[in-house]
Amino acid sequence: MGPRSPSRVRARAWCRVDLAGGTLDLWPLGLLHPGSRTVNLAIDLPVVVELILAQKGYRMRQGSSEVAAESAQQLADTEEGALLGLIALDAGLPPSTIHIESASPQGGGLGASSALAVATMAAAEALTGQQASSALQLATRARDIEAQLMSLPTGVQDHFPALLGGALEIEYRPGGERVRNLEVDLDSLGDRLLVAYTGCSHFSAGNNWRIVRRRLDGDAQTLELFDGIRDTARELPAVLERSDWQSVGRLVAREWSFRSQLANGISTPEIEAMLGAAEREGAWGGKACGAGGGGCIVVLCPVERRPRIAEALEAVGARILPARPAAGGLDIECLNSSS
Repeated sequence: MGPRSPSRVRARAWCRVDLAGGTLDLWPLGLLHPGSRTVNLAIDLPVVVELILAQKGYRMRQGSSEVAAESAQQLADTEEGALLGLIALDAGLPPSTIHIESASPQGGGLGASSALAVATMAAAEALTGQQASSALQLATRARDIEAQLMSLPTGVQDHFPALLGGALEIEYRPGGERVRNLEVDLDSLGDRLLVAYTGCSHFSAGNNWRIVRRRLDGDAQTLELFDGIRDTARELPAVLERSDWQSVGRLVAREWSFRSQLANGISTPEIEAMLGAAEREGAWGGKACGAGGGGCIVVLCPVERRPRIAEALEAVGARILPARPAAGGLDIECLNSSS
């Protein structure tokens, strides 16, 4: 590391809502259903990571929680610091203090852990003077580290919104993903978007593994459901780009009608009560974010009905999040330089 390398780096990445096609990002599911894609949207709930060079050891701080370790491997061996420890090992991160801030509820299904991963990896590259990786390289490495951590299949749909921002179409083809920024009126979409936390944390990897296993075993119902998810996701980009918001809501609801049947526990009484309350007040459609089983929901609705729908969601226990579409991608800031 040269004399002008920074000693303190801050990285900010966005969370996301997935509108259609999630789970198909888990290799090789997208390849088994040709034409598969995920359509998702970066939202302005940030995950911020600050790395500060230290004389020795590693210290991770998030809110009132703190984890200290003498080495990156020791950090990786802790429950709270495992992900960051593995990233530190992979990136060759020297002793550092790691500050984390996340606007997502814990277990919110908004891709916060993946946003944390790519933000930390990019910050580590800047701190150590390495050449910045491409979005595809960061997403692929983060996916593999997360799979290593959980010993379960993981995907890439969460990483690209964190890195690129905006509305994205991520298509799964032989040789790798093809990502396209959709030309969407994000302000208009934001006026018709509600993101709400159910109050229940979720664990996506367990649901995902059961679904992957059934698909690889050739379960007929699972194949049919994935075909329905794929076909719905293929329709969505064009509808988004022509600002046909009512059709967007209906497609999101159609996707959920397939997704909620993939495994027991994806849909919950709380999720259905909230989606039902929104529908009764005039929402066009909604779904659970991520793998469901708790976490957050996203709802599309007419502008004039949005306040009443928000009230109805709160009445059944939801917490409305101050989330709107975010256009910008990953932001890296070198705060000072060493002498």
